Amino acid sequence: MAEVNLSINGRNYGIACDDGQEKRLKDLGYYVDQRMKEIGRAGAANNDAHLLVLTALMMADEIYDLREEARDLNSQVRESDSEREDEVLMTRAIDHLAERIDLIAGRISKA
Repeated sequence: MAEVNLSINGRNYGIACDDGQEKRLKDLGYYVDQRMKEIGRAGAANNDAHLLVLTALMMADEIYDLREEARDLNSQVRESDSEREDEVLMTRAIDHLAERIDLIAGRISKA
């Protein structure tokens, strides 16, 4: 198990993580720190605890927006897949009808 030292809002934290996840954890810590700095610069927080809660709420809002976008994209993909399936079925039906027309045309030309 690895340990990563993160600096968030001017405080250092030692965080344990699985081996190989150190860079990911550092990137996440940096992101949290940057978001806290942005919110702190806006003057929206009264103290560190309030700043932490505001940051958590802003990040949760981002997550909810991303989840909604992902649901919309999944829905669009499913609709697209359904449309492709409909096109395949229609193509098969047209091919089948074309074969029958050719068969009938062949019978008529023999007669």
